Amino acid sequence: MNAVAELFGHPSDDRSVDWKSIVADQQCPFLGRKCYKVRKSDPQTSIGSCTVLHGRQRAPILICPARLLERRQVFTDCLHLLTAHEPGNELHVVPEVPVPGGSVDHFLLSARAREIKDFVGIELQTLDTTGTVWPERQRLLRRHGVADRNGMELSSKPFGMNWKHTAKTTLVQMLHKVETFEHLNKRLVLVLQDRLLEYMQRNFAFGHLRPAETGDAMHFHAYGVEVNAASSNRFSLRERLSTDAEGIAVGLGLRADPRVELSEIHDTLTSKIGPTTLFSPA
Repeated sequence: MNAVAELFGHPSDDRSVDWKSIVADQQCPFLGRKCYKVRKSDPQTSIGSCTVLHGRQRAPILICPARLLERRQVFTDCLHLLTAHEPGNELHVVPEVPVPGGSVDHFLLSARAREIKDFVGIELQTLDTTGTVWPERQRLLRRHGVADRNGMELSSKPFGMNWKHTAKTTLVQMLHKVETFEHLNKRLVLVLQDRLLEYMQRNFAFGHLRPAETGDAMHFHAYGVEVNAASSNRFSLRERLSTDAEGIAVGLGLRADPRVELSEIHDTLTSKIGPTTLFSPA
């Protein structure tokens, strides 16, 4: 059975919440602002789907990267990779930092008097779907007595999970970016669901990945779902693996050679840090 498991951060079967207000507010509790996933045909309407159930598997599958930001735990779990961090330094989380090969979702950095002492790149990756989840969302809201029947889209075509495309596209992007981090002697972390990592291990040459070693440039932090019938599902770190740029290339059979100087990264980060980027656990 395919279904929406969480909508705007709330379990879909939770009848104790005011669904009418939640849908009207369109707030993402993990970002602290309006959900950025909007309909192409109606940009004023946020979709709000965080996780879904698909097929026979009853464990929710993440389809929104913001869902991984719960409690900001993913940043705390990367603190040990700031090997040059010292007491007294400030911690910042800076979003969307450009590097060769694209941009990195977040930089966790250590700074003192606005001087960058160390940083870790953090990419968030969840599953892409084939088809649209919107009809299932609308059916869910109708069951809660919220959706307008005139706005219903009762398509019977189910959505699917695009495992192959998500995995390969993600790894190609990581290859382009991790060589930059390796050149700078820094670390890049891919945060993903454990089920996506398992798919990568089955379908790519990943036998050489090892239990995480701080010195490696490429790290995988895989999170699993803790299904809680009494409250919202929570995600916890299940596995940490690591490799280097060559290890990613071996898995894909591809190569890239992006280079950027450390001073360029430092200049970009320095221009972005301020009171709003200071890191503190939720």
